[in-house]
Amino acid sequence: MHEASYKPTLKEFIARWLYSGLIALFIPLAFLNLLIKAGYRGQEYRKRKFERFGFLPKIKQRGGLLLHCVSVGEVVAASALVKKIRQQHPQYPVTITTTTPTGSAQVKKTFGDSVCHVYLPYDLHMAMYGLLRRVAPQKVLITEVELWPNLIHACWKANIPVYIINARLTDKSARSYAKLKTLFRPMLCKITAVCAQGQRDFDNYMALGCPQEKLHLTNNIKFDQTLSEDDQAKAVVLAEKLQLQGRTVLLGASTHDPEEKALLQSYQTLKSAFPKLLLILTPRHPQRFSRVEKLIAGQPLKQQRLSDDRPVTADTDVLLIDAMGILKSVYHLADIAFVGGSLADKGGHNALEAALFSKPVIMGPHLYNNPVIFETLVNAQAMVSVPNEQQLCEQIQLWLAHPEQASAAGKAGAAVIAHNAGAIDQTLAIIGFA
Repeated sequence: MHEASYKPTLKEFIARWLYSGLIALFIPLAFLNLLIKAGYRGQEYRKRKFERFGFLPKIKQRGGLLLHCVSVGEVVAASALVKKIRQQHPQYPVTITTTTPTGSAQVKKTFGDSVCHVYLPYDLHMAMYGLLRRVAPQKVLITEVELWPNLIHACWKANIPVYIINARLTDKSARSYAKLKTLFRPMLCKITAVCAQGQRDFDNYMALGCPQEKLHLTNNIKFDQTLSEDDQAKAVVLAEKLQLQGRTVLLGASTHDPEEKALLQSYQTLKSAFPKLLLILTPRHPQRFSRVEKLIAGQPLKQQRLSDDRPVTADTDVLLIDAMGILKSVYHLADIAFVGGSLADKGGHNALEAALFSKPVIMGPHLYNNPVIFETLVNAQAMVSVPNEQQLCEQIQLWLAHPEQASAAGKAGAAVIAHNAGAIDQTLAIIGFA
């Protein structure tokens, strides 16, 4: 079924209008929530908060590509694809939307002023039509699982092709969408193509009613991550700044509550046997920096913050990374990496950044966000999944006692990335940039 020939049924038409009515009722609460959050999200976000309601600035370079990424992880994953498009078509305008200020900061950090950034409005009719009028895109790319009925409908009405790239659809999300099939099935008929990142995602999109001719198994573009000269230079600068010579580094990357507690407990258990051990914590969200700082302060440990802007002392137990956008550089420092969102039930964050630096990875049991990636790393013995805090501590102890095993796991992770690369080229061919 071609998206241009699709005609929604009366039931599907009513379902989308009911959905739109609910979104409209939600707007006053959303406005109040934004006012509250704007108090601690920084001046830049406070000035631009009304973009979420469709009040968008003038776009300097209209046309070209509109790419939607939720936040930091999606921006990082899509950056290599965008850079490749811009290498081939340097004058092709690119506008990137996010829903979070951290995502906005990542766009600025990655692309500078070479692309335009706006916040994606809430999924209201007029707001989405306004977005398309402002940007006037020739193509719209949506990363992973951001399926917004009115955005996709507005593109369909305007004959703008929509591609879901690096498409992810967990079993849990598929079950939820299946309960609202009258609302979500029309979206899948209005899009141009779905580039699924794994067989599970391909099968779930098909089960929800996506026409098979629109589905493509391209694999995960996160496997196409590379270390640029700039990445490596920044990592070296950070290492020189902190001067960690002689320290063995346990990194907690993109952590949530209660993962910091688990890592602090493991550190205290292992400290006497491994006196040169240093714990580095990088909370997932900046609004938790002060909370984690207080958590560390409540332990019999000496902590230091990155913002202290000085070398780590010999008696420092914990280094808190209270800055965003530098996780790649921090991975360079690690000997062992715990990747968060996995003991906490968040589905597991990106383990491939650690593998990119040849670091051995430990994660918890909650790995439903990217099961293919996690399974591939586990099968290659590049990653260990542990069920609880006790076994987390035991695995850290094993790799500290046998660093050759940790080194072998790190090398296996780098080999996994090299072996599975190629999703970006497949995706570019499908969206018309081959």
